Amino acid sequence: MKILQLCKKLPYPLKDGESVAVTHLSKALKQLGCSVTLLSMNTTKHYFDVKELPEAYNHYHQIYTVDVDNRIKVKDAFANLFSKKSYHVSRFINATFRQQLIAVLKAEAFDLIQLETLYLAPYISTIRQYSQAPVVMRAHNVEHEIWQRVAENTKFFPLKLYLQHLTQKLKKYEVNSLKEYDMLVAITQRDLALYKKLGFCKQATVTPVGIDLNDYTPDFEHFKAYPSIGFIGALDWIPNQEGLEWFLREVWQYLSSKHPQLEFHIAGRHSPKSILELKIPQVIVHGEVPDAKLFMNQHSILIVPLLSGSGIRVKILEAMALGKVVITTSLGLEGIKAKNGNEIMVADSPEAFILCIEKCIERQVQLEKIGQKARHFIQSEFDNLTIAYRLLQKYKKLVNKTVQQQSFITSKSN
Repeated sequence: MKILQLCKKLPYPLKDGESVAVTHLSKALKQLGCSVTLLSMNTTKHYFDVKELPEAYNHYHQIYTVDVDNRIKVKDAFANLFSKKSYHVSRFINATFRQQLIAVLKAEAFDLIQLETLYLAPYISTIRQYSQAPVVMRAHNVEHEIWQRVAENTKFFPLKLYLQHLTQKLKKYEVNSLKEYDMLVAITQRDLALYKKLGFCKQATVTPVGIDLNDYTPDFEHFKAYPSIGFIGALDWIPNQEGLEWFLREVWQYLSSKHPQLEFHIAGRHSPKSILELKIPQVIVHGEVPDAKLFMNQHSILIVPLLSGSGIRVKILEAMALGKVVITTSLGLEGIKAKNGNEIMVADSPEAFILCIEKCIERQVQLEKIGQKARHFIQSEFDNLTIAYRLLQKYKKLVNKTVQQQSFITSKSN
């Protein structure tokens, strides 16, 4: 099967959940015999020189990139207040990218076209003009829901109103786009149920992010040392900022005073100045780290204090694959059917987070057992090749159905 994959940013380096999700699936599809071509925006915000891609990043048949300036501009953001268009989406509409898409579609016929996230939906009309391939939307999140939760948790009233306004326009666009997809691939069952509630009624499936355990080597030696806490995540993503600030304010103040030996290590791409310049006892801010897996392996406890967002938290899956003890919220656990207290710990309040961390300190010898169970859970529930194989069977049925429909229309017209 020949697949064209469209991305709103180059899925490398693998320092955020979206890049991991895109890369893992495309690698597995290649292993299963598919030819996958990538057409990606190379945005100002996440720019990467394609010439620096490692030789091992060779699962794509072809890679095309287009430089796109998607920075938030005050003038454009203000003007958008008086427009019906979604500002979230409009930042990814680019004439050069559209022309490159047309060129790729003219040069080669594809069996299926996979869009990674809602922000590629503006190009569906162009795809329909130049290709008969079915269009699949792989929805990493329910996009408007993320911003809805962020707006709800925003205290500054003028900003809250602004975010609510943007969210309503994003929701309208997201709902209206549902009728354009031939198939919807959701990351979690909960997300799929919400999309159906919003009106999606075509073919759909749930395909979580797959993990190849061969890429994740745990270091259980760190469980012998006094526990340390790690946090890693893209800190230009508002839900990550929000959760980290909440943890520092509501949880860490108590923990650091009661447990002076305990350290909290923070790593994150695009860390804002407010985080980089933190001067809090026992808090070590690393900024962007060269190797996320190495960072996670150095800490026995990884926290994901998520208060807003949807989809699945890839960093949780990666931490579990590395045999770490993960403490997250019920929201962070969405799409991951791990048992609280067995393969993972769940805390939805400051008191619950404190209790979980103190249990880890008191029962240090038991932490490795939780880590071992976490890794086994990933192996049984999130095996990359198994997940990709199931999706490929769905794709084959969709392509066959599309070919039959097109043949029927052709025969009727003749």
